[in-house]
Parts: sequence; C-alpha cells; structure tokens
Amino acid sequence: VEDELACALRIRDLAREAGIKVFYSNVVYQQDGSDGGVFFNKAPVLKNFIAGNPMGSWPKGLQPAANEMVISKQYPSAFFGTTLASMLMEEGVDTLLITGLTTSGCVRATCVDAMCHGFIPIVVADACGDRHAAPHEANLFDMNAKYADVVSEIQVCDYLRSLVEEH
Repeated sequence: VEDELACALRIRDLAREAGIKVFYSNVVYQQDGSDGGVFFNKAPVLKNFIAGNPMGSWPKGLQPAANEMVISKQYPSAFFGTTLASMLMEEGVDTLLITGLTTSGCVRATCVDAMCHGFIPIVVADACGDRHAAPHEANLFDMNAKYADVVSEIQVCDYLRSLVEEH
C-alpha cells in the first residue's frame, strides 16, 4: 500500500496548492466495538480501529492539517451515519476525488453513496488498493461502468496542476 499512499499524498498536496478543500475519513470504534454492529463482528481486523489503538492512527504523511475536515466512521461508506454530505453541500462541492483503501470496501461504498447523494465521484485508480489485485481491478471496472469516472494519477495531477497555475 506504500505506492498507493504516495500517490494519494501527491494528489492531496496538489489539491491543497490549488485551493481545493481536502476531507479525510477514518474508522474509529468504541472500546467494546458496539458502534460497529455486524460489520465489526464480521471483520476481526476492525479491532485495530478501536479508539486509541496505534494501528488505527494516520499513516506517516497523511495527517490532516488543522483546517481540514476528518469524518470518523464505523462502516465502509464515508457517508453512512456521518455529516459528510451536508458538509460537502455547505462547501459547494459537486465532485469528489476518491482515494484510499480498500477498493472493494470503503472506496466502493463511498463512491456509490457519493453518486446516490448527487455528487460526481472520481476514483483515482493508482491511489486505491486492496488485499489482492483481482478485487481491486474488478471493483474499478464496475465503478467505472456504473457509478464514477475511474482515472489515473497522471490525469488528476495534470488537471490539478492546471488549477494551481490559475490559482
């Protein structure tokens, strides 16, 4: 996942330079996991995201700036059970650049919910990853067919650089 993280960081840094708002999501559970329901019980790896567990901390370099919004969630979608949609509407956002892990889980769920809320989701393929290449590729294919535009880091960075020049 190091390559995907490096890609996401390059995109994030260019977005900041272009004056684009950056939103983050993370997964955090209460000590007993009771706020995670079936999802928490189905996927034992989620115990790593109990509040205070260092395994659930931000990867090096990904820490949000003080003025950037963090959406803490308990389920795959950054929209489900959170205030993300209303925050994006308040900011006048209509399009989302989506990066993250896992392509078949959080990325896909957030992509579908973004589209359902009327936003235009753009998934950056190079900045997403999964347990194995097969679900990653299958989900990118499916999201591109139905819900989002799936694009490369080069395409996104070229666009963001053009905004930096205008900014």
